[in-house]
Amino acid sequence: MQDQYILALDQGTTSSRAMLFDRHGNVVSSAQKEFAQIYPRPGWVEHDPHEIWSTQAGVAAEAVTRTGLTGASIAAIGITNQRETTIVWNRDTGQPVYNAIVWQDRRTADFCDTLKAQGHEAAVRAKTGLPIDAYFSATKIRWILDNVPGARDDARQGKLAFGTVDSWLVWNFTQHALHVTDVTNASRTMLFNIHTRQWDDDLLALFDIPRAMLPDVKASSDIYGPTKTTVFASKIPLAGIAGDQHAALFGQMCTTSGMVKNTYGTGCFLMMNTGATPIESKNHLVTTIAWQIGDDVRYALEGSIFIAGAVVQWLRDGLGIIRHAADVEALAARVPHSDGVYLVPAFAGLGAPHWNARARGSLFGLTRGTTSAHLARAALDAIAYQSLDVLAAMEADSGIRIGELRVDGGASANDLLMQFQADLLGVDAVRPRITETTALGAAYLAGLAVGYWQGVDELHSQWRLDRRFAPSMPAAQVDACRAGWQRAVRAAKAWADDAAQ
Repeated sequence: MQDQYILALDQGTTSSRAMLFDRHGNVVSSAQKEFAQIYPRPGWVEHDPHEIWSTQAGVAAEAVTRTGLTGASIAAIGITNQRETTIVWNRDTGQPVYNAIVWQDRRTADFCDTLKAQGHEAAVRAKTGLPIDAYFSATKIRWILDNVPGARDDARQGKLAFGTVDSWLVWNFTQHALHVTDVTNASRTMLFNIHTRQWDDDLLALFDIPRAMLPDVKASSDIYGPTKTTVFASKIPLAGIAGDQHAALFGQMCTTSGMVKNTYGTGCFLMMNTGATPIESKNHLVTTIAWQIGDDVRYALEGSIFIAGAVVQWLRDGLGIIRHAADVEALAARVPHSDGVYLVPAFAGLGAPHWNARARGSLFGLTRGTTSAHLARAALDAIAYQSLDVLAAMEADSGIRIGELRVDGGASANDLLMQFQADLLGVDAVRPRITETTALGAAYLAGLAVGYWQGVDELHSQWRLDRRFAPSMPAAQVDACRAGWQRAVRAAKAWADDAAQ
């Protein structure tokens, strides 16, 4: 395999991307294509499954051919994907019966409220590690069965297949030969018992979903089967699958219990490896499977922050105080601190660990001396503060004091933000040279399955430091910053609670 490469397919919410990695974990080639977002009604978000497949197949071919290589040069394909997004298709024709219902979609929120009112949440969380929420796949499947004419009858007769995006891609890459998923994606459906690692009959009955629809659940690093499409003339092993945040955790080499990564994107996704035993969260986090390699299963705690990089987009598009997102660091650096200004970016409510859907964006501490630079500084600070809240919940749940925070995603390039994050946490924020950790994690999982890499120790040796941000702020100043943030969050919640009365 000396002259071969690993192809990682990163199927995201707004684009499909393919990246080719060499034996040293370096990016050799990449290609990316955006696809349409469909909004049939307020709160509804859909994708065209055919477009998901066509864009992903297209960029896979492009990433390989632009280097002059062929499918014969690809040792394996790894897949990482937007999680929870739900596709149901006909097994005979391969045609979707409805558009993909995206993880962001809220159409089943009322049904979720009904289930919670009936007292089902404790049992669901105990088995799945998840709260009952429209975010996850189960209620999306049920909605399709209840609202597409003939779908429920076809499902009961075994004619329909359900899959998250990884399953849909494998189905198409193998010309309908394989209907599989991995444990990480299965653990996000609200139908999978993360302790037994099996589809759960009680949950299937609760959501009225026939077992015959479900894919076989495999390890995250496994040879599932060869490609059979015309995308590549050669048959290539499909050998790794993991949901995007799980792949990023592995790509960051957070393989020891207590290691944490934070992906700074439009939102923030923090995930802590908790080892071989799942930890039930008492602080409003999600318990999930991190990955499975062979018989070795690792678990994780996860917290989601709705607004991170999106607050910088608001400064640009809503307020017009910067022209480009990258300008925010220079603007914020004009002042040494926010001068007591706090921005709570609850534009879509507050996520973990607060889970307050009524909260709205709030700005506190303004004076006549407040400038655009102070607002920019407060916006960046808010990303770090929200991450602090989630990490505090993780430490409380796990009993583990984190040693460092591994960072990736677009906003991790912001040195000012990374330094403030380290100051708040009192531990180093550590940025790797390769920040494409989601695709890298998928590549690693696939490469391990086919022997391209010999083991996790070899992968650890490839992790390279770009920069380590060490805490430097005095403890009294950190305490004052934290107290001010907590006060601002309490005020934002009080505003929401008062409006609800």
